[in-house]
Amino acid sequence: MVGKQARFITVALAFALPLCAQTKHLAIERIALHQIEDGPVLANTYEFVPGETAYFSCRLTGYQIEKKEEEQNVKLSWQMRVLDPSGVPVVKDKSGRIEERVLPQDKNWMPKFLSDFTVPPFAPGGTYRTPVKVKDEIGGAEVSAELTFRVRGHEVQPSETLVARNFKFLRGEDDRAGMQEAVYHPGSMLWARFDITGFKFGENNRFTVEYGLAVLRGTGEQLFEQPVAAQDSKESFYPQRYVPGMLSLTLDQNVAKGSYILVVTVRDKIGNQTWELRQPFQVS
Repeated sequence: MVGKQARFITVALAFALPLCAQTKHLAIERIALHQIEDGPVLANTYEFVPGETAYFSCRLTGYQIEKKEEEQNVKLSWQMRVLDPSGVPVVKDKSGRIEERVLPQDKNWMPKFLSDFTVPPFAPGGTYRTPVKVKDEIGGAEVSAELTFRVRGHEVQPSETLVARNFKFLRGEDDRAGMQEAVYHPGSMLWARFDITGFKFGENNRFTVEYGLAVLRGTGEQLFEQPVAAQDSKESFYPQRYVPGMLSLTLDQNVAKGSYILVVTVRDKIGNQTWELRQPFQVS
């Protein structure tokens, strides 16, 4: 009897092992980003730039099948987010459902969902995250994953209060690098670029900033003033962290050679803040 019982247990285990091996577990088979919808998968080293559209795909496996009479169906729901390096949502959270009829010849079929989002025009550089959560509505299982990607953005050091950063005197409007020595000639055009940050937001991330300029002699005597040279006001889902500023000034042919000071006054209309920048330049 002992021998027969042992053989019976051995046989029972032999039948049980294949059943365990056939158990399916919901899993994310692949999560990826593309430059075009469902195009080639981008390498981890790829860097998006502000304003660029990213196309997202996620393939699933291990789902359960609902059988009703002659039909077999799969039902999945998904959610995804896009977060900047500080964890702030870049776009509104996205969600959707996959409800498909599965045919007998579809035994190797993998359900997938696609989405896309645009990197905000003034997004900071750094590592962004796209957390994803998927639920099998039939089997009740849930699975999560996270994809990271890089953005190469214009760097503007943040500030708690209004300030202008990255000031550069330029020789021409399209120049990217600033002048090592700000020296202009009578009759030429003075160009300058800077970034405004530290302003406050209103409802729907609305901001309103403006700036003016003045020119002083080296002695402090004011020669020219334009109280409001430019202004900008917008609202958006993702808070715009800085506003690019640009100004130009035509120097008179008869301007005296010597030392001058460019004064830029920035105003935050929502936060009721004012900030002043003074930058020397030469006319020779």
